[in-house]
Amino acid sequence: MSKSNIDMDSLAISTDRSLLDLPFAYWYLHENMYWAKAMTLDAFQRAIAHSAVVVGAYDSSDNGQLVGFARVVSDCATFAYLTDVFVIDQYRGQGLSKRMMQLIVDHPDLQGLRRFLLVTIDAQGLYANFGFEPIKENEGWMEIYRGS
Repeated sequence: MSKSNIDMDSLAISTDRSLLDLPFAYWYLHENMYWAKAMTLDAFQRAIAHSAVVVGAYDSSDNGQLVGFARVVSDCATFAYLTDVFVIDQYRGQGLSKRMMQLIVDHPDLQGLRRFLLVTIDAQGLYANFGFEPIKENEGWMEIYRGS
């Protein structure tokens, strides 16, 4: 399906986990996203189960095919981390990622957070539209990094 054939009215965004095609989301992340190459299906399933918010974008004109995905890890009080965001190629450039992000930043469980983080090397412009900025005071930040 080319971008010109996409009926944006046929796209729905939901936090209903029962709609997710987990094997497809895992496959897409694993095959297309540099940060997910080492992730196993079991680890992905556990990550979904323990995420505060999981967002799927679906094309009803294509049997409800999953076309976009994101999840937020959070304590729903002080901290959140946005991760595993994707929109499949045919659906990019149509405003779908903006609709997904709006649902996320407006989600009732993610209000009043002290800190909301994400990591991106290529989508700063998208996230800046929703108030994300580079970390200004990163001196105290530390990490344990065990690969991709």
